[in-house]
Amino acid sequence: MQKHHLLALAIGLALSACSPSNETTIKSAATSEVEVNYQATGIIAKSLPEIAQALDSGEISSEELVTLYLKRINTIDKQGPHLQAVLSLNPDALEQAKALDAMRADGLVKGPLHGVPILLKDNIESSDNMPTTAGALALKNNITHRDSPLVAGLRAQGAIILGKTNLSQWANFRSEDSMSGWSALGGQVRNPHMLDRNPCGSSSGSGAAAAASLAAGTVGTETNGSITCPSNANGIVGFKPTVGIVPQAYIIPISASQDTAGPMTKTVKGAAMMMNAMATTTPDTDYTAGLSKDALKGIRIGVLNFATGSSSQIKQHFDTARLDLEAAGAILVNIDERPKAPEGLGKMGYDILKYEFKEGLNAYLGSTSAEQVKTRTLQELIDFNQTNADVELALFDQSILVASQAMESLESEAYQTAVSTVQQATRQDGIDKLLQEYDVSVLIAPTGPVVPRVDPINGDIWPQSWPGYGSYAAQAGYPHATVPMGEIRSLSVNLSFIGTKNADANILAYAYAYEQQSQRRIEPQYLTNAEDIPAIGAAMKAKSNLQ
Repeated sequence: MQKHHLLALAIGLALSACSPSNETTIKSAATSEVEVNYQATGIIAKSLPEIAQALDSGEISSEELVTLYLKRINTIDKQGPHLQAVLSLNPDALEQAKALDAMRADGLVKGPLHGVPILLKDNIESSDNMPTTAGALALKNNITHRDSPLVAGLRAQGAIILGKTNLSQWANFRSEDSMSGWSALGGQVRNPHMLDRNPCGSSSGSGAAAAASLAAGTVGTETNGSITCPSNANGIVGFKPTVGIVPQAYIIPISASQDTAGPMTKTVKGAAMMMNAMATTTPDTDYTAGLSKDALKGIRIGVLNFATGSSSQIKQHFDTARLDLEAAGAILVNIDERPKAPEGLGKMGYDILKYEFKEGLNAYLGSTSAEQVKTRTLQELIDFNQTNADVELALFDQSILVASQAMESLESEAYQTAVSTVQQATRQDGIDKLLQEYDVSVLIAPTGPVVPRVDPINGDIWPQSWPGYGSYAAQAGYPHATVPMGEIRSLSVNLSFIGTKNADANILAYAYAYEQQSQRRIEPQYLTNAEDIPAIGAAMKAKSNLQ
């Protein structure tokens, strides 16, 4: 067991002995059983902006706040429902909190996030005494002591890096038969709304942790859906920025043309506050400045009716969202026809990721500053996993790693043609074409499906008719915000706002105005499965008294 894990365990055990609990026990009137309510209470149940305000007003100290989060992680992530959303904890978080409290007492405040605890997806490097593993055994000792630029930006505004979140291993780019939210080091992330349901990925732990109040905010990364899908699954706000606004240095890569980190929080304002720190390439942009409940007044919105999927319940929520948008002053424009895509677009998009993954991972592994990391190329990683198959390949194979290794260099004509074709189809002939032809400022659609069960036998099983248009935003590198729009039997579904390159501040403003009008976010219930819902549980039982 590594030093950081021992320290984290020691912190958790100490807190369980000395700090107040965040869960309550409820005695059932019908039975003698005692039920445990794992819902967050008090300050940690609040949103990031409310927590930042409480720190600023002196209602709570950063040390007290970190202590509460560590206690909650110990209670519901390592015990209780065992969310397994947090992979490692920063052993110095409490000392850093004390130092920030002392600065505040002396009248020195670094920024709006001063003393606010944040969790990072464990493919993002920080200079703290924690490894950056991508959930992989090969990188369990990858302690680089480097801050990625987004982490440096968060620290500059006073944020505390509380720890690292679990994820779909290698950001879900290892096997075509994978399970979202599983990693060899962290096990399976659980969805706090319903524990047997898919948390989606690859930012599974960041999504579950934000929903379950394990930190004030979390950071995820996305190549294609890895922020927006777990936000939809876990019922939170997620924001995938325009590629390049948040620098990607010191983040384990998949795709140089599509990768970006982004905030995952309970509210749009919290996401915008995090963007002000993380988006270090746009220091003069205040992503909170345009947040107003009136931001949608007179705004023409393209309604992607061709991207609603097949679920009648999701379509009903989408219809309600349309009413909310109109109530907020928006002008809705129906778009019924999907832009025509060139033949082979899907294959080319997948090939791009494999080309870029091989190039990017070889560069990352070859340059990591952690001397204890012995796996330095993609081929060495494949060989390592085969040698350690009992751990790494226990549930599914490494078919994507093998396929990526077989790809040519980025100088190949096939790669260059694929990038040009995919970007043309998703940008000029896709999102931008719709925005221009229909004279709209933003496109909306459902974000994704109601999540299925976690299935370690078959891997992820998703509906064939996937609602949403997020893959186009991902391949184009364009901004995409997702906001809760309702619940289906205790599971959340979200609404997407998609715009053109560098329209990030506007997209956040539109998402904020919708959020203020609709207020559809639900708190997790930590149900074991659907049969914990009384009506479903009763329906699933035999009716022996029926004639």
